[in-house]
Amino acid sequence: MKKLNEEVINRIIKKVIEEIDKITSNQIPIGVSNRHIHLSKSDLESLFGIGYELTKYRELKQPGQYAAEETVKIKGSKGSFENVRILGPVRDKTQIEISLTDGYKLGIKPPVRRSGILEDSSKIEIIGPKGQVKKEEGAIAALRHIHMPIDIAEKMNLKNGDTVNVETKGIREVILKNVLVRVSDKFELEMHVDTDEANACGLKTGDFVSILDKSWKE
Repeated sequence: MKKLNEEVINRIIKKVIEEIDKITSNQIPIGVSNRHIHLSKSDLESLFGIGYELTKYRELKQPGQYAAEETVKIKGSKGSFENVRILGPVRDKTQIEISLTDGYKLGIKPPVRRSGILEDSSKIEIIGPKGQVKKEEGAIAALRHIHMPIDIAEKMNLKNGDTVNVETKGIREVILKNVLVRVSDKFELEMHVDTDEANACGLKTGDFVSILDKSWKE
């Protein structure tokens, strides 16, 4: 039993050292975001019924965020997508995040925006089991960004709102410019890209990229 415990402890120590090395060597884990939707409480109730609450399907890497079991249909002027995952918890405003390629099928042109900036974004229809909602704005293509805890940002001399240039690895190695840095004590370190960007760069969730330097300030 003592030997087994020592082996477990050694594996844990090795894993911790590997994770520390990734951070100190400027390695940022990737999370690829497929199309999804954040709903306001009022829109959730319009789609699923008064008093409805989301059912947690699985936790996401960012603390307090989760993928819900519930899905909806989104519809544009030319096409639609079924089974679009809802992410919880509910927000003040409904926001639909899609790729530019998704926009072509839907017949809309979502602006590339940081989360929460919805003014003059694309209109879209959302269809649920108990009703539907027509949003005059709300659909965006999310600006690629890094969720960064405060302590790591300080080590990298970065602050909330900075933008950086990031280098990928592999056969499709590229430099991604103008990557927004979002800093909070509620974040886990992770860079988010959409499926268009991931496919173009040969990235998948769990891969790592490196910050090269700062770019323009938003």
